[in-house]
Amino acid sequence: MKSQFRQVALVGKYQATAAGAGGASSKHALEKIAHFLMDHGCDVVVEKDTAANMGLHRYTEMDVAGIGESCDLCLVVGGDGTMLGIGRQLAQYGVPLIGINQGRLGFITDIPFDKFQSSLLPMLAGEFEEDHRGLMQARVMRDGHCVFSALAMNDVVVNRGATSGMVELRVEVDGHFVANQRADGLIIATPTGSTAYSLSAGGPLLHPSIPGWVMVPIAPHTLSNRPIVLANIAEIAIEIVAGRDASANFDMQSLATLMHGDRIVVTQSQHHVRFLHPRGWSYFDTLRQKLHWNEGAV
Repeated sequence: MKSQFRQVALVGKYQATAAGAGGASSKHALEKIAHFLMDHGCDVVVEKDTAANMGLHRYTEMDVAGIGESCDLCLVVGGDGTMLGIGRQLAQYGVPLIGINQGRLGFITDIPFDKFQSSLLPMLAGEFEEDHRGLMQARVMRDGHCVFSALAMNDVVVNRGATSGMVELRVEVDGHFVANQRADGLIIATPTGSTAYSLSAGGPLLHPSIPGWVMVPIAPHTLSNRPIVLANIAEIAIEIVAGRDASANFDMQSLATLMHGDRIVVTQSQHHVRFLHPRGWSYFDTLRQKLHWNEGAV
């Protein structure tokens, strides 16, 4: 069966070379997937940093921009962190992504490595479910100027310093004052991120089809400060009122050190990430498997 995708990129978690899920090292896993793709008529491209760090130089190498402009599909081999990183970068190009899990939970890298052949074969032939995930655009504003900007697929998190007490945050939505919150921090999460830090802090799960975000306080001083679901077309502004060494994290991969008076402004990005899943995929199947629902049920 010949693939409908001519040029396919591979991205791996090259920071870890030990055996992961499925019992294969990252390099061996990528080699095996590359051979499978070539056997089905695909031209294989390996992302430049992945190739350099794993010694995979027998394939065409491209940077992320080259993949975005040239490739029909990108396979991400690793965990959700690997997918978050490449997903943000490729969103502007509209390249669809398939996740092959060599991590732990795998909410968005949902194909186990030991099942990649049986899962990919029909997908390459055009049998798949497509799932679009929105992104947030976050900016750190200081004295009216943007000093830091980043995209986030999971969440934007404002945290207190590691050794300091609570932070006090002034929260506005679309220019309307909401509250001053004293807490260890505040999370703004997308539906994708609702299964990440937001869930650990007591936030609700949001189905990916819901056009909303969830705002979740982290260990609030006032217990009546509860998570709230907001429309994703809103502009959320979080101002640092008090507290030392506060910081902002974007998908836990980008960091900005904050000062009193800084405002973190979160808006909807114009880009979204395209995920492809095996035919019959269901978000609820993912939740049931990853959160171990119904275990022990008759």
